[in-house]
Amino acid sequence: MMVNSTSAYFILSPYLNVGTLKYLFFMFTAMLYIIIIVTNTSLIVVICINRSLHEPMYLFLVSLFVNELYGSTGLFPFLLVQILSDIHTVSAPFCFLQIFCLYTYAHVEFSNLAVMSYDRYLAICYPLQYHTRMTTNKVVILIIVIWLYSFVKFLITLSLNIRLTLCGSIINSLYCHNYLVAKLACSDVNVNNIYGLFGIVLTILVPLLPILFSYMKILKVCFSGSKQTRQKAVSTCTPHLASLLNFSFGCCFEILQSRFDMTSVPSVFRIIFSLYFLIIQPLLNPVMYGLQMSKIRNTCKHVLRYMMFVCRRDTK
Repeated sequence: MMVNSTSAYFILSPYLNVGTLKYLFFMFTAMLYIIIIVTNTSLIVVICINRSLHEPMYLFLVSLFVNELYGSTGLFPFLLVQILSDIHTVSAPFCFLQIFCLYTYAHVEFSNLAVMSYDRYLAICYPLQYHTRMTTNKVVILIIVIWLYSFVKFLITLSLNIRLTLCGSIINSLYCHNYLVAKLACSDVNVNNIYGLFGIVLTILVPLLPILFSYMKILKVCFSGSKQTRQKAVSTCTPHLASLLNFSFGCCFEILQSRFDMTSVPSVFRIIFSLYFLIIQPLLNPVMYGLQMSKIRNTCKHVLRYMMFVCRRDTK
């Protein structure tokens, strides 16, 4: 049966009837969402109110934390509604909106991490020229370009998908997935496939080049530099590398799962890994950067001590 993609609804097949356990899943998911909101928002506020943190690296972190909130908001409210619902359907317009949010989130995340790797390269390899090469104006321009480029690029992909005539409505995913929706099409998808390949190259290759370039240069400096240089590289690059590898792993599994037959993998593991990059990344980043970067850690401690002092004073 042909379905108009702009007015149809989709059925999300992986959701199961778990009875009263759905309330437990709801509470657990809501708790994760609250933790993500509190941790990321707290670090954004800490960086914004503390002038000593108004440096390029921390401004890129603000962009990263804002993106975590953006991506989480595109997923968690939807998950919470679906968990409590007995009928797991979603309207096509809302489905395409979620696709836009999640895919732009992933693109902004990868691009932001790429620019941060270049920022680390300048800080480690050119410490004396760092502030002239990476000014606040350049940081703001780079952040705006990252977000605009991600939004415009995926708007083209989405416009190509919306025009498709669909011959099905069942999506084998917990949330709306661009590739799985395109697979339901019974109209010509040649243009979508060509632009899709072009888009994958842009999405992966454009951020990957500065990442590889930056870390090759950083490694070269580490091997030839002093112990102090190596310590600085390890302390500033560890959270970035952990974030980058974690996100890449989650994205790779989700791409493989959507394009290949994964029925041999237990359904519980498929569900966990399909949500991995959308849940673990927003939880990991504030923890990694908050604990590893001494300036943020010390500022957070100072803010907590001040809040405790105010609370004690008010109770007296």
